[in-house]
Amino acid sequence: MAVTAQMTGLAPELASKTPEDRRMVIRRSTMIALIAFLTLIDLFGSQALLPVLVQTYGVSPAAIGFAVNASTIGMALASLVVAVFARRIDRKRGIWMCLAMLSIPTMLLAQQPDLTTFTMLRIAQGVFMSAAFTLTLTYLSEECSLTAVGGAMAAYITGNVASNLFGRLLASGLADNLGLAQSFYGFAVLNLLGALAAYLYIGGRDGARDGAAQDAGSVVAAWKDHLTNARLVAMIGIGFILLFVFVATFTYANFILSEAPFALPQMYIGLVYFVFVPAIFTTPLAAVSVRRYGARASFHGAIAVSLVGLVLLLMPVFALFLLGLALVGAGLFFAQSVATGYVGRTATHDHAAANGLYLASYYAGGIAGAFVIGRVFEAQGWSVSVIVLAALTATAWVLSLRMTR
Repeated sequence: MAVTAQMTGLAPELASKTPEDRRMVIRRSTMIALIAFLTLIDLFGSQALLPVLVQTYGVSPAAIGFAVNASTIGMALASLVVAVFARRIDRKRGIWMCLAMLSIPTMLLAQQPDLTTFTMLRIAQGVFMSAAFTLTLTYLSEECSLTAVGGAMAAYITGNVASNLFGRLLASGLADNLGLAQSFYGFAVLNLLGALAAYLYIGGRDGARDGAAQDAGSVVAAWKDHLTNARLVAMIGIGFILLFVFVATFTYANFILSEAPFALPQMYIGLVYFVFVPAIFTTPLAAVSVRRYGARASFHGAIAVSLVGLVLLLMPVFALFLLGLALVGAGLFFAQSVATGYVGRTATHDHAAANGLYLASYYAGGIAGAFVIGRVFEAQGWSVSVIVLAALTATAWVLSLRMTR
């Protein structure tokens, strides 16, 4: 059990717990990671299908890259809307219902609609994913103690990492063996399993806030107040950069892998995403690192790893390219875990409003990364794209100087 606790970043929290309470903490972390996995599996799983989608719709890499990542538009909008109505939404009911409704646009994507409809369905997916994601983060911020929240956030981000790996593997495997439509049907089934997991785990708790009423004016006032918090503003900027770099890197790397000198078939492109395996083991350690070294030092280490990875992506050697992807993924996920937990600790009140601002910026960065780097990729190529991403990653390092213990 001690080994399990260390792997999930919960050892400091477990040290003072009775054996019965320790089982509760580990059970909570496991269920949080599972819900995260089944919430966000649609977001990045479709990225493994980009070369197939380019052929299916007969469009450019930049066009399909934007369409696939359009889900982040819905995610940015939904994170703000949820913040406005957060106190009126029962956490439990909101999370499982959003996951259940997420399965609807996912199944419709299997019908291979025109590109415009495809894009709108991806936005709809983003709305439901973000609503569930924001409510879960708010639930954790409100229900976990200050000691527990870091480990809970690390567990959630770990589930996110796992969804990146297995979502891509599932999408590639199903598309390669059964067809493109079966990939989306598979995701829809997982969405429904996520709804069931959220219902069963959070079902015994009353997730609604006492007093239930909050108007838009009070949320706007909370946002204005949060935006006077220099540390929180820095985190909002960091959130934008993190998903910008992640989406751009792992969207357009697909096309590099499918072309010379690598020229990998679709199934092998899916297998490439085993590069996320290291992140599954390193991300849970973010909470331990923050407690031991502080948020700033932990974040700087993660950014340094990502920068080394980006440099390796310039090398036309397959082993080095894979290592670069692994380092970028591990570094960015570790940094995301540190940043997400820091937002929860930095906001002095109204965590839903703070999470809404951070997540809106985070998801806006995702669609910006797909759009901007798509244009750079088509006009200037991969090398210039990587240089731009490295410059942005260095900017996140500068913004993180606002972090304090």
